[in-house]
Amino acid sequence: MASSILFFGFLALSFIHVPASDPGSLQDFCVADETSNVIVNGLACKDPKRVRADDFSFSGLHLAGNTSNAVGCSVTTVTAAQIPGLNTLGISLVRIDYAPWGMNPPHTHPRGSEILTVIEGSLEVGFVTSGPENRLITKVLQKGDVFVFPIGLLHFQRNVWNCNAVAIAALSSQNPGVVTIANAMFGSTPEIPSDILVKAFQLDKNVVNSLRSKF
Repeated sequence: MASSILFFGFLALSFIHVPASDPGSLQDFCVADETSNVIVNGLACKDPKRVRADDFSFSGLHLAGNTSNAVGCSVTTVTAAQIPGLNTLGISLVRIDYAPWGMNPPHTHPRGSEILTVIEGSLEVGFVTSGPENRLITKVLQKGDVFVFPIGLLHFQRNVWNCNAVAIAALSSQNPGVVTIANAMFGSTPEIPSDILVKAFQLDKNVVNSLRSKF
């Protein structure tokens, strides 16, 4: 009995050290096969003999995104969906364009940390630590400055210039995911019951309905 307890204790401890990141590749690359119907954690691999240079490249990141929207922000993603060669490599990239005083509203990336650099303009950035502290860590960045958003934490960016701003960010997953808080709370399908939102946000039901109409 004692030996069994020791064995299972050792087994449990071994799992503590399992890395929480995209799985490492067991070959040179695993270019995503967009025609495959196989369902895996990621994307199925294309036959290496059919791999071409275009599978590892993307064009268009020099083009500004359309910021004519309610938040004044546009995100151009470069994930495994745009570059099949990113499959299993655990990285991706985004370009973020901001109109004057535009913002990338509070959101999280459930599967990746983010490192952002300002290419043009000035950005107010920040993230909130987990509860119960819920501490806001924020800073105003200038051109060339870099800031890191830890995986899973709520964060945002806002242009504090009267001119357009641009940032480039890298993320530690081929598919980091994004949960924009306002959209998730007030624009989910099906809807979150109104009484839950009323109690959670301490709002009148009419206010909740008004917010829902925007999403």
